[in-house]
Amino acid sequence: MAKPEIELDVDPETGRWYADQMPMILVPQHFYNNNHFAIEAEIGAEAFNAALAPAGHKSAYVWCKKQSEVYGLSGVDVFAHYMKRLSQRGWGKFSILAIDPVAGTATVRLDHSSFVTDETRGAGRKLCYMFAPWLAGALEFVCEQAGAPRKLQSAETQCAAEGHAFCLFEVTPAA
Repeated sequence: MAKPEIELDVDPETGRWYADQMPMILVPQHFYNNNHFAIEAEIGAEAFNAALAPAGHKSAYVWCKKQSEVYGLSGVDVFAHYMKRLSQRGWGKFSILAIDPVAGTATVRLDHSSFVTDETRGAGRKLCYMFAPWLAGALEFVCEQAGAPRKLQSAETQCAAEGHAFCLFEVTPAA
């Protein structure tokens, strides 16, 4: 296995992990997924998505803003850095297929989603919806930085758990 490109710092006094000057929590994938799907089973996927979406959207926006400041990134480079870091942190492999910050649009491919495992591969439904608001929030920051601020929305249009080879997301201006 290749050495990770992310440098981790651990505060010896608090035990808090940092990556890219942001505090992190490291948990096993099965632990996260078991909690995610247990809550989804209890309240339903739609309600769970509705509860998660605003926090995910805001968190992606804030992360991109902070990383822009830390690394001096701007424009599409911020969004690409976000996709790279999501990929390096175990969520799956994110690839930008198309992006236009002025129009507020992007198409993102996700291979090896952390939600599509041997246990969930045949779910027959979209499981990776949690990532959609992250993509919209990240691109909103980029649009704002490009002088074209706008509200965006994103949707998972296909999922590997439905039998597709990969998951696909479309980011568009909000209606």
